[in-house]
Amino acid sequence: MCNFCFCRGILALGVALAFSGCAIGPDYQPPETRLPERYVAEEAGNLTDEAAAINPEWWKLFGDEALDRLVDQTLFQNQDLQAAVARMEAAEAAAREAGADYFPTVDLEGASIRTRTSGETASGKQMGVMTSTNRRLALNINYEFDIWGRLRRSNEAARADALSGRFARDSLRLSLVAQVVGVYLDLRVRDVEALTTRRNLDAQARTRDIVQDRRKAGAASDLEVAQAVAAHAATSAQLTEILRQRTLAENLLGLLAGEPGLRLEPLAESAVPLSPLPPVGLPSALIEARPDVRQAEEALIAANARIGVAKAAYFPVISLTGFFGSESAQLSDLFTRRAEIWSYGAAVTAPIFNWGRTSARVDQASARQREALANYQKTVQGAFREVRDALVSLSLLDRMEGELRTQFSSAGDALRLANARYEVGYSGFLEVLDSQRTLNNAQLQYLAARRNRLFSAIDLFKALGGGWREAEEGETPPPPPQTTPVQTGAETPANDTADS
Repeated sequence: MCNFCFCRGILALGVALAFSGCAIGPDYQPPETRLPERYVAEEAGNLTDEAAAINPEWWKLFGDEALDRLVDQTLFQNQDLQAAVARMEAAEAAAREAGADYFPTVDLEGASIRTRTSGETASGKQMGVMTSTNRRLALNINYEFDIWGRLRRSNEAARADALSGRFARDSLRLSLVAQVVGVYLDLRVRDVEALTTRRNLDAQARTRDIVQDRRKAGAASDLEVAQAVAAHAATSAQLTEILRQRTLAENLLGLLAGEPGLRLEPLAESAVPLSPLPPVGLPSALIEARPDVRQAEEALIAANARIGVAKAAYFPVISLTGFFGSESAQLSDLFTRRAEIWSYGAAVTAPIFNWGRTSARVDQASARQREALANYQKTVQGAFREVRDALVSLSLLDRMEGELRTQFSSAGDALRLANARYEVGYSGFLEVLDSQRTLNNAQLQYLAARRNRLFSAIDLFKALGGGWREAEEGETPPPPPQTTPVQTGAETPANDTADS
């Protein structure tokens, strides 16, 4: 029993030495990013750190319940996301495995062996054939003293890998949601394009009928009839292409949401979704919360820790081994005092000469750390550029939308005047056709600008790693997202102050 107590004392001393010793290798220091503290005044003003909190459910800022349900379904059923969760769980299990190296391993060994010796050997001819039975039951203990911090550095790297896997899942989640939101909003813009094109098609059909009636009365030519029919057919083909694009978007949403047969009802009215407006001012420190930036930093932490793992090979490995049990020929004697067996001891393995293998491994680990540092800096700088690009796009696309809205309104006025001039015979039908084409193109350009503005808002959410939180009491909230009615034919678009 005293020997067992002595063995237990050695283990306790080893644990104390392991956790009190210094760890070989460099300690991690967060790198400097060298980014501006805030985006330029034209892009953002002042914002407190509290007001800059990230809202992970950023898609709800669009105020569309159908979109909310679709995103929830995607997060639950998407197979790529399920695979990322499995990879994350594997990395976390590997971190737990690395943490177990801090403690001694204890194995239970049990054996029952029956042997027979040869009678034809030198000893066998003297002693004869011998048959014996040996039964053994013992606990084997093995423990490595982590004096140089090799195990601690390995555990540090494994924890960083586990966190990196978690941020990789979050990054995939963010990209997946951004794709779903983008495809959904594109589908809704296609709905509005289809509605406006149908209304243009109806207006052109009425114009075609009028021209045909005028032709019967001798007030119009066959050329004008052919031009009216061709214009109607071209708009009909345009509608077919819009519906084709909408169907493809619907099929892609079904794949992303894990429901291949997904069907979304078309919009019943021409209401174009509007992007939510960001609060005034966005500090550049927001990008540090992006999952890909966090993932890159955890990869840097892991690479930094592995330098210590490689350097620990320069120093001796000290381990403690032992066993305690019993051994006897008869099973009934296995647990008697005379059958007791034990052994313990310490071992030291020290490197002497390995032809520079350890130095080469240290150099490899250092090079990988520099590579991880470069990747981290590149990720941070790329994130800053993406946020700035999205802010600039939102600002300039807002201006472009205003200009296209003016074009749209003027094109509607021009079509009304062209119809009036044609009806009184003051101008030819070609002027009406040209005005119809101009209005149709102005509508499509206006909707394309709205689509690009929505995509820029999604890019901003993705670049920030999420959305902004709702304003609390006493704060000025950003304007809520709204929809803009789109009017067609000879009408002009309504004044829209929400997106100006």
